[in-house]
Amino acid sequence: SGRWYGGYRLTLSAKEVKSLEDVCNQIIAKTRELNYKFRGPVRIPTKTLRITCRKTPCGEGSNTWDRFEMRLHKRVIDLNCPINKVKEITGFKIEPGIVVNVSFP
Repeated sequence: SGRWYGGYRLTLSAKEVKSLEDVCNQIIAKTRELNYKFRGPVRIPTKTLRITCRKTPCGEGSNTWDRFEMRLHKRVIDLNCPINKVKEITGFKIEPGIVVNVSFP
């Protein structure tokens, strides 16, 4: 049957794009192997966190500043399968630094 029954939403976030894409590809390959329907990965806009601070700790000297930024990349995949199959699909070793949240859409 070609009907979509809801299912589960995987939200993956990481600082590095390559490792995030690798995990998404592994999840999709496993879902195809088990013959379940899926949607995604949907690329959510990158969130850039910026911090600007003074270089000198005491406040003396010229006004020099350091600028740091961290980019957070996010992907969303919707799976149409039972919860025990979600555990099987995401059962492989996921690299440190990748956060996976499972929720209802």
